[in-house]
Amino acid sequence: MATFILPDSEPEVPVNLTSNLSQDQLLSFPAFKQWIETLKHSLSTQNKQSHTFYSSPYKLRKIDIQSVDFFSGKRLGFVKLRAEVSNDNGERLPGSVFLRGGSVGMMVSNDHLTNIWVAANDFQQLIMQPDDVPERTENEKQVILALQPRIAAGSLSMAELPAGMLDDSGSFSGGAAKEIAEETGLEIPASDLINMTELAIPDASSDSDERLQQAVYPSPGGCDEFIPIFLWQKRVPRGQLKQWQGKLTDLREHGEKITLMLCPLDQVWKHGGRDGKVLAGWALYQALRQEGRI
Repeated sequence: MATFILPDSEPEVPVNLTSNLSQDQLLSFPAFKQWIETLKHSLSTQNKQSHTFYSSPYKLRKIDIQSVDFFSGKRLGFVKLRAEVSNDNGERLPGSVFLRGGSVGMMVSNDHLTNIWVAANDFQQLIMQPDDVPERTENEKQVILALQPRIAAGSLSMAELPAGMLDDSGSFSGGAAKEIAEETGLEIPASDLINMTELAIPDASSDSDERLQQAVYPSPGGCDEFIPIFLWQKRVPRGQLKQWQGKLTDLREHGEKITLMLCPLDQVWKHGGRDGKVLAGWALYQALRQEGRI
């Protein structure tokens, strides 16, 4: 098992690797880079007297890489690690971390109009509305949900936002648009997406603020995943909506079978309520509409 010192760490932080992971692979992994830079900055904010931990600041002492998973082509996909973060009094913070990076989620609704909420691993929530319904109404809007196996949850048919990993360019909106095109045939220009989480969540206003993503963190107690949620709207023919109902998409490359279903927008919180991305997208959409911001 190899060990190296994390670059630019103070105090020096030893990183213990697994036998199948190199230093270069870890340091070039986007999820690790994002996580370590975010953590280091958050720790640096403790030097402000107003910070809760100012009198006894916490420091990153060590990182143990416990396991890694590679995707096809030997691309690093997931990293499980334990970070030792403690103060000089010996008090520790929980440090079990599952790194997988950001994702994107979307919501699409039909009135013959399509609204899509996107969240970062790419999760797309699509809201569609028939185009024979009066514009600027919420009538007959439908959300596209994906029913797919999720073994980690013990389910073979979990209702959630259509999902896929971030593409190699690290683009959330681009990755979301690509996933939607693959699963529904819809071509969605990234420039047409509205980032609802960016509208709702203010960015860090100063260096003393933590530099978290303008996104939803579904499991911050143990995973770095963050989900920006985008909105896309498009009016579509009523007949097209019927064709999409029950459509099966076979993603052989990733071993997934995904059935798409249309769910009334006002019922999506019931049918997709086990998926936090659905609830986040629905809440952001309703709140931003109420404030007249979308």
